Amino acid sequence: MGETSVITDLGLKRILCAGTSIICLGGAAPAVAQTASTGDTAVVEEVVVTARRRSETLIDVPISMSVQTGEQMEARGAPDITSLQRVTPNLTLQVSRGTNSTLTAFIRGVGQQDPLWGFEPGVGLYVDDVYVARPQGAVLDIFDVERIEVLRGPQGTLYGRNTIGGAIKYVTARLDNTAPHLRVRGTAGSYDQRDLILSGSVPLGERATVGGAFALYRRDGYGENVFTGADTYNKDVLAGRISLELRPTDNLFVRLSADRLEDDSNTNHGHRERPIPAALAPLVTPVQCRVVLASKYDTCAGLGDANEVITKGASALVEWSPQEALTFKSITAYRKGVTHGTGIDFDNTPARILDVAVANTIYRDDQFSQEFQLLYEGPRLQGVAGIYYLDATASGQFDTILQAANLTQGTTGRVDTRSIAVFGDLSYDLTDRLSLSLGGRWTRDEKDASVFKANYLGIGSPITGRVVAPIQTLTNYSASATFEEFTPRVSLTYELTPEVNVYAAYGRGFKSGGFDMRGDATATPSTRNGYDPEIVDSYEAGLKGALLDRRLTLTSAVFYTDYAGQQITTQRVNPAGTGVVSFVDNVGSSTIWGWEFEGRARLSERLSASFALGYTKAEFDQFLSFVANPAPPPVFIETDVADSRQFQNTPKWTGNLSLAYEHPLGDAGALQLLGSMSFRSDSSMFETPFPQVDQKAYELYDLSLVFTSNDERWRVGLHGRNLTDERYRTGAYTFAFDPAAPSTIIFGDSVIGFYGPPRTISVALDYRF
Repeated sequence: MGETSVITDLGLKRILCAGTSIICLGGAAPAVAQTASTGDTAVVEEVVVTARRRSETLIDVPISMSVQTGEQMEARGAPDITSLQRVTPNLTLQVSRGTNSTLTAFIRGVGQQDPLWGFEPGVGLYVDDVYVARPQGAVLDIFDVERIEVLRGPQGTLYGRNTIGGAIKYVTARLDNTAPHLRVRGTAGSYDQRDLILSGSVPLGERATVGGAFALYRRDGYGENVFTGADTYNKDVLAGRISLELRPTDNLFVRLSADRLEDDSNTNHGHRERPIPAALAPLVTPVQCRVVLASKYDTCAGLGDANEVITKGASALVEWSPQEALTFKSITAYRKGVTHGTGIDFDNTPARILDVAVANTIYRDDQFSQEFQLLYEGPRLQGVAGIYYLDATASGQFDTILQAANLTQGTTGRVDTRSIAVFGDLSYDLTDRLSLSLGGRWTRDEKDASVFKANYLGIGSPITGRVVAPIQTLTNYSASATFEEFTPRVSLTYELTPEVNVYAAYGRGFKSGGFDMRGDATATPSTRNGYDPEIVDSYEAGLKGALLDRRLTLTSAVFYTDYAGQQITTQRVNPAGTGVVSFVDNVGSSTIWGWEFEGRARLSERLSASFALGYTKAEFDQFLSFVANPAPPPVFIETDVADSRQFQNTPKWTGNLSLAYEHPLGDAGALQLLGSMSFRSDSSMFETPFPQVDQKAYELYDLSLVFTSNDERWRVGLHGRNLTDERYRTGAYTFAFDPAAPSTIIFGDSVIGFYGPPRTISVALDYRF
């Protein structure tokens, strides 16, 4: 199918279909919930963001970005930050395969789905300007949040390493120091959902305020472990945050914060997509676990269901403004995370055909960061300069069990990272309409790693408590590496009118190199040398503005990206038949281009609309992969296979169409009908296409009915999500049987998929004191 056909069939057709469907539904998501009235005409309010570490309107920032407020997300019943995927173009934001709270993020084709410890993500996550280095526990729930900003394209100047795809900023609101506040929000819904959120603040005199939020999320599973009877895809989360804000003087502000999250949701083993091979069927009982289960949310995994993720942190923000134009800022933070789990049952049966088992902690990480900033806001010159330091440790361990081979492969590793950066970004108004921004960041990363991997005869190793000596040591090394990079950014902005800007920008992104914590040094000796950084050079031009007396706002951007040194994980069978071999390699280079278009409109005093459309064309120019040599000895040979590879988690088309209708109820309040349709075109789960698990194009329909009292104290919402009960994959694992390599039968032809939430209905009651 040609490109024109794709645009016609998947772009225009789906948008028109969406418009018809949503009109029938009668509403849409509240993407334009923030409005103001000027006389008889409702307008779209300006949105203030901090994408460049200083407060600016969305229209003035020369960056392609989307913003969702906490109010907007709550009004449509959004459960966590992965719901941003439905309303943000060219964004993939999903729960990682085999987990409940680990985040997979891709922006414009750049990201990382492998949650292995020490493997850096490609999209940076920030909570109140604190960088969250690991994806574990990063599926943040929607509570105590003012807004979430999604910055597309490399943000290497102001946000540094590992933001080559972009950055996601979770911003909490400052406390109200004028009066006590208390908010209670309860939700009940499908699958026995029962959530409770308490938040509030209390002034302690004129110079101090204390506040916090507590959240409890409970939900039964979407499916069942047929073998154990336990829920799958359930939710059992307890989270909290407390803050103390001090204003010792008029020009000094201090905020001390602490947070903790405990996720006791069951292990997510996924759904087996193929029946057990006949040769291994005798190993599997009961018989019903040998076939493909009817429900996509059911499993027959026998490895166990217990799982626990704990993340916690503390931070201190200090802002001192000795002059009106000058601000010194210090951000000190410490974060710690630990995951206790049973592992992943790849074969999805009670047998131990292919299991990743853990008896002790599987992941552990901690990080300390310190950042100093100097901000200047003059009449023509604005900017920020600073220094950043990070000291982080990540470690983990697991057993890979192969029952048919009577073999266990034990893996353990640790990586220590020390990073320092110096950065600056200045904007200067050359004329009343023309502005130039120049920025740069120098980053130096030092990494120390140790990796051990060995084969053990029988089921289990010392990692899972079995006292046994290895029959073959595959990897046993310690190594160090240093990575340095300068990442510049330049942009030029021209004001066509006071309400419309155009801009052009160039930026470079840098993602640190490292060491493969699963590397097999016997099959691939080069794993001891580690892998190099990724570099992204991005060129972007855009237009942002407000039209029709601010009844309509539009943002658009076109981009072109050169992507070099891509780090990609490949897991495959060792040609010698002695286990799973993992590669993290710099596979080569690629070219990515595309565009984004978003708009918000007030069609009348009561009716508003929003829409978004994104297109990404991503192709590999070079893809160097280790291919098994069929002739003895059984080793891997590096080969360019770019013609047979495609980008993972990167649909060409993404979009959203929404409508919102408000109906006044006199002195009682107002009723709002909200509905939306989002769509994604075909996407691949891995670089190597695998049609059985690759996701076809799909749409999701949501509808909400929200009542708000006139004094805005009471709010009641009825929310329906995925109303057509669509089944769509968010992840997969493939250890398929290869007839050309008969020894691969020991992996059980294990192909499993992980699925997004089914249709859910919920009712939320919100009261503010």
